[in-house]
Order: sequence, then C-alpha cells, then structure tokens
Amino acid sequence: MASLPLPIDAKWATSPAITVAEIVGVQEPARLSALEWSVVAMGEKDSLSSLREPGRFLTALGSVFGFRRANSLANDRLEAIRRIAILAWHYRWNVPKSEVQAFLEAGFTPDHYELVQTSIGQSRAARGRRAAR
Repeated sequence: MASLPLPIDAKWATSPAITVAEIVGVQEPARLSALEWSVVAMGEKDSLSSLREPGRFLTALGSVFGFRRANSLANDRLEAIRRIAILAWHYRWNVPKSEVQAFLEAGFTPDHYELVQTSIGQSRAARGRRAAR
C-alpha cells in the first residue's frame, strides 16, 4: 500500500525539535561557565565593603589623593554572581532577599543559586577537614 507524503506545515518546519526531557518535564542541571566559577572563587577574597558604593566624602578623598576603589564588574550578570558569592562566603545561606532577587533578574535560576551555595558549602567543609588534620 502506497501513501502520499504529508504536506509540511511551515510552522512546524521552523520550530525546534521537541526533546524527551521537555515532554517529561526534566530540566538540565544548572551549570556555570568557567568565568562565572572564577568570579565565585574571587568572592571568597573580596570584603563586604566592596558591595557598598562609596559616599561623597570618600569619593572626594579618592579624587584628591588618588585612592582607587575595587571596581565592580562591568557585566551585570557577572556582578550579580559576584555579589551573591561574597554574601554567601560571609553569611552562608543568610543572603538578603533583595540580592537573591537581583541575582534572579540577572538571568540566573534558583538552581544556579543553590549550585553556588552548595559549592561554597563544600569548599568550607573541605577547608575545615584540612585544618583538622
């Protein structure tokens, strides 16, 4: 028995293929790029004062005496992860909701937040085990 080829609807021809994961509802695990991981690691060394904007007095002193303040990152997405990493290194899971919201608005997901927090927690635990030896 022969059959005629089915006509291809233009709408379906341009749409991407649907994966099994989309049908089942499984999402890919959250991942960070190497650059984003380096920003998380950098957050361990940064102080909380690097999160605050300098006041007018410090800005004036800096311009007179040439003091330079550590710059925030130029990319908003990287700055958001830097801020979360610094707060996570200092306060663990007690990060202000406004910072978490800014992190999510920068394009990250709650899974990314959990990934960063878990990674920092594992680093703390490993450091504690090394110190106990």
